[in-house]
Order: sequence, then structure tokens, then C-alpha cells
Amino acid sequence: MSETEMLQEMIPALQQDYINYEHIKAFAKAMETEGDAGHILPTGDQPGSNQPVQRISAASDFAPIHQKLLQADSDRNDKLRSVDRGVPEGFMYYAFRWPLLFMMCWLICTEFLLYVFIRQVVNLFEVTIFWRGTAGKLRNRMRSSQTYGEWKRAALELDKFRDHNAWKEKDASAYYDWRIIQRVVAALRVTREKEDVNALIGVLNLCLKNNFAGIENFSLYSQSFHGTKHLVEQYYQEVERALYYLEKSSLDPQVKRTFYRVAAKNFGRTALCLSGGASFAYYHFGVVKALLDANLLPTIVSGTSAGGLVAALVCTRTNEELKQLLVPELAYRITGCDEPMHTWLWRMYKTGARFDAIRWAAKAMFFTRGSLTFREAYERTGKTLNISVVPFEQHSPAQLLNHINAPDCLIWSAMMASAAVPGILNPVFLMQKLPDGSLHPWSWGNKFRDGSLRVDIPVQQLHTMFNVTYPIVSQVNPHVHLFHYGSKGSPGRPTAFRKGRGWRGGFLLSAAEHIVSGSRLT
Repeated sequence: MSETEMLQEMIPALQQDYINYEHIKAFAKAMETEGDAGHILPTGDQPGSNQPVQRISAASDFAPIHQKLLQADSDRNDKLRSVDRGVPEGFMYYAFRWPLLFMMCWLICTEFLLYVFIRQVVNLFEVTIFWRGTAGKLRNRMRSSQTYGEWKRAALELDKFRDHNAWKEKDASAYYDWRIIQRVVAALRVTREKEDVNALIGVLNLCLKNNFAGIENFSLYSQSFHGTKHLVEQYYQEVERALYYLEKSSLDPQVKRTFYRVAAKNFGRTALCLSGGASFAYYHFGVVKALLDANLLPTIVSGTSAGGLVAALVCTRTNEELKQLLVPELAYRITGCDEPMHTWLWRMYKTGARFDAIRWAAKAMFFTRGSLTFREAYERTGKTLNISVVPFEQHSPAQLLNHINAPDCLIWSAMMASAAVPGILNPVFLMQKLPDGSLHPWSWGNKFRDGSLRVDIPVQQLHTMFNVTYPIVSQVNPHVHLFHYGSKGSPGRPTAFRKGRGWRGGFLLSAAEHIVSGSRLT
């Protein structure tokens, strides 16, 4: 017995594969169809004919190499026929496009190297001057913490050592309206102690709003390693006590229900957003486990590309099942790169893709608990799964799939489509489950590809569909972190200068970073 089999014997939650071979065959059959032959409307949607539905498709820059080569002759024929392909024309265009392209690439590379140099100077300056001795040890303890509790203890000690607590104790600040918060805290406490339920509801209706009095200003959480002003923390505590008291009161249930509905609409909801990032997405498992251990895992989860794999695992299992799955042995289920080099090199030469969609479909079924649809997963766990995909058609907008707009779509097909990065995995069909249990290509047989190509974190779509105002974003893409600076600190990471109230790296280095990054963005 191999080591993997022994581990799976020890952990029952990792034993079952959930592979449905009939569905794999249906998916393989759909992927084998080319052109219009396989794009037939599903049963019940056909307008009286079984003839294939012809689709209008635009040429894509992400097509496999061999496909582009085969289209070269037809492209030349189109030019001879004076077909408008949307390509600019003119002598200056053909004469200067390549020199200008090389010049712009040179400028971008030069600015990038200068930016990296400035960032390294800032890091060296902070490490050699500020992060030494006790401060450096406490910072290393925070970075090496295995649990949130360990990290919190180290952060509180570092706040005490760097004298950030003095800032927390002062109510006054230009970052929020502290006078209103003082009045609201006092009003909540007085009405609760007097057991005046109607007055308490009036105060709660006033303050249970998004960014009330500016208490969600990022600067309030960028002056210390943990927490913020004590007054803001007191406000949250009083709101929690007031809601608990209201729940236990003898108020009419209909009045309570109306209040909760209005408060939920005004305050908004929380969602966990998991970015793409290939193998960097394994960090998402740690984020999910930390939220799960603290009983703070949101019921709305979105995932893109590799983040969609983690999101699918989270939303197809209950919290109790997740506690059994989120163990180190889960790594033995992530076997996407188990093929020898000569196999995938030949596939890449023939198809333009590193991985085979059919093999990935079988492996993905473990994470989606078989061929569950978005609706079936929602009914089973009560969690709302959202996966971002982009239609292969060049001009089609990105889509956020969930149990509302794609209830019968199979999660594993959406997960694979969201991971279909050019050169890694070719665009795939989204499969839908028909009432008889059979599968058929969804959306009239259009193919889909990686959602992170356009929308990595679908904050706007989540707000529109589910009133999400508090997204918890787990962003693991290294190129995103590289250009995030925070000259005046960021939440949980105050600057090392002037007890967190200075500029990161000093004013001159922060100004240089701002100038270079500004010119790079423009």
C-alpha cells in the first residue's frame, strides 16, 4: 500500500473520489465536437427542429497555435476579398508600429527596474534601522504564527512595545467623526439599561449603516498592528449587546423581522473572495481554515481560476465536513501535475495546452463532491458559490456563475472554465444537468475560459447581486502584491516611522515610489 493510500485510510473524508464516469464521457464527447456539429439546443429548448444552431464567433488571440496556422490561408483570402477585419490601415501604421512597440517595452522595463530598486531600498532601510532587537523578534513571531491566536498575541505585544496603545486610547482623530460615535455609544448603553426597546431600535436604525461616521476608514486600522481606537471597539461591542438584547426581548416578532430586514439591507453582507494565482492559491486554504476556526466563514464565497477550486470545496461541504478536510493530507488530492514531461510537451505542441481537460474533470470531481450543480450545492450547504468565467467569444462580457443565474450548471465544469488560462488549459464547455440526469453543453455550446483575465475579484457583481459591502479578499497573485505599497501604512501594517504615523521609507522614498508608480500606471 502506497503512502497516499495509507493516509486516505486514516482520513475517511479523503477516501471517496466522487467520479461519475458517465458524466466524464458526456464531457469528452462535447469537447470532441468542433464547429457547429455539436452545438444543439437541449431537449425542451429547441424551437421545433433538431438542426444544429449556427453560432457567430469572433477570432480570438487565445486560440491554439496550430489553429491560427490553419487559419492563415483564410485570412489572406479575406484580405483579397476586402473584408473589414477591424485592423487599422495606413502607411504610418505599418512603418512605425514595431519601433514604437519596442520603445514602449524599453521604457516599461526601465521604469519597472527603477521601481524595484526603490522598493528594495525602502525594505533595506526599514530592516536595518527599525526591525532590529525586540521589534524584529516580535515581527518574526507574527510572520511565523501558525494560528490567529498566536498572531494576535504577538501583534498586541508589538503594539505595546512600539507605543501604539497611546494612539488607541485617544478618542479624537481626523479619520472619523469621533463625537458622533461617543454619543451613539452612550445612547445605546442608556436605552439598553433602561429597557426602552423602541428607542433602542431607533438608535440602531441610525448607526447600522455602511461606514457610519467613517469608522471603516482604512487609516483607522493602519496605525497599529491589531485593532483600532478603543472608542470604535466600544461602539461595536455596544451594537452587539444591543442586538443580543433585542433578540431576547418580548418585542412583537413582526417588528423584529422588519427591523432585521432593514438593518441587513442598510448594513450589507460579507463575502469571501478568492483570487486566482496557480499554486499560490494554496494560501487560500489557510485563510478558509482561520475563518472556519473562528466561526466567521461567510456563506457567500467567490473564486476565480485556482481560487475557484478552493471556493468549490468550501461551498459543497458543510462546515463540519470542512474541518475534517482541511488537513495537511489534503495535498495528496492535488495531483494536477502528475504527468511525465514528454506527455504534456507533446500535448502542448499538438493542442497548445499544457493540461488535458478530460483528466482534470475527473480530478476536479473530488473538490466539487461529484457532479453537483450550483443549485444542488446551495440546497445542501446553504452557501452561495460564485465562479468567474469569460466566454471565449472575444467581445462577450465576463460572467459570475451562481445558483441564481446558472442553477443547473455543473460546478466542476465552471471551475475548469475559470482555470482555462491560454497555454495551460484550452477553453471548455460549461455542462448543465438536465432533469433526467444527463449532461449537455450549457449556453448553446459556447466555450469559456479563465475569469481572472478580466475579473479576478468580482466585488461589483457581488454587491449588485447579493448586497455585499464587506468583501474579505484573499489576493495571492504576486504581481498584485508587488505594486501594493501603502506609503502611510495599510491595515495591520503601520509604518515603522514615528510610531506608525510617518511615511513608509521616509518622505523622499515614498515620493519617489509615488512618482515612478504614477508614471508607470499612466
